[in-house]
Amino acid sequence: MKGNEFRRWRKNLGLSQRAAADALGLKRRVVQYYEKGERDGDPVKIPRTVRLACYAIMIGVIDYHGPDKEKKKDRERVSIVADTDTGGSRDRNKRDKKKDKKKTKQDGA
Repeated sequence: MKGNEFRRWRKNLGLSQRAAADALGLKRRVVQYYEKGERDGDPVKIPRTVRLACYAIMIGVIDYHGPDKEKKKDRERVSIVADTDTGGSRDRNKRDKKKDKKKTKQDGA
């Protein structure tokens, strides 16, 4: 994202520089640097975190508190679904290993 693209993002959302800064958790001056593409003659690159935040705001995400906490039963259900999606290969592998151990013990005895 270049400075002119950043400015276009802000204006398309109808945000002032101050409102964009508040939404992104930045100072207004930093927004100005990003739009200008330089600070004191040195180029300014817009960090990935800011670019991702711009996208999130654009699609309507105002805040993010991390993934929802799942109950243990829900995690187990997801695991079962994942095994089903892979044809239960995880369970098959466990069974095969047990059979191999049992056979090895019988052959060795």
